[in-house]
Amino acid sequence: MKKLFVGGLAWRVDDEMLRRHFEQYGVVTDAKVIHDRDTGRSRGFGFVTYQEEADADRAKEELNGSMHEGRTIRVNEAEERGRSRGYPPSHGRGGSRDRPYRRW
Repeated sequence: MKKLFVGGLAWRVDDEMLRRHFEQYGVVTDAKVIHDRDTGRSRGFGFVTYQEEADADRAKEELNGSMHEGRTIRVNEAEERGRSRGYPPSHGRGGSRDRPYRRW
């Protein structure tokens, strides 16, 4: 299995539209457009998971920079949360995870 990040989605794209667009490259086990918790509106990105890594690689190569619903989409391999910059996140506290921020 391999998960792809899809950015630049049009606001009207839903899970099913995303799935249909990516299924032309292989078996999609999951397709999810991410929505804002407060408004319920699409955040303009989502994730597509393929059963086979080779299908995901081909979809990434073919669809990255392509047009979908009038927008140019970006397709990259999804990264695990907290690993996108190569170091543990500070969680906005100004310190590392080993040294929690304290106000004296």
